Amino acid sequence: MEWYLKVLKNYVGFEGRARRTEYWMFTLFNYIALMLLLILEFIANLNSVLIVIYSVAVMLPSLAVAVRRLHDTGRSGWWYLITFIPLIGGIILLIFMCEDSEESNQYGPNPKVFD
Repeated sequence: MEWYLKVLKNYVGFEGRARRTEYWMFTLFNYIALMLLLILEFIANLNSVLIVIYSVAVMLPSLAVAVRRLHDTGRSGWWYLITFIPLIGGIILLIFMCEDSEESNQYGPNPKVFD
């Protein structure tokens, strides 16, 4: 949960680097929250109101942590635009997100050293 809150606190921080743990724990808690909201909307018979509000609220933090994760692998945040290529773009981005951190690069020191 601390990783999720860490990303939310740095919600527009596109500078620096994000470890795999930070990115994937944020993604995990994000999907858990979405599933809980989906169940709640189904029970309360709402029309995706809560999911839309939540999705808009976490859109910038999600983008920021993805860009920082790309920085951690030594790539520019512009690589995120590869997701506009159907299917193949998502697979390539998934591979990038699973790669290990570089020791030191133009985006800063390795964040694993500080943990």
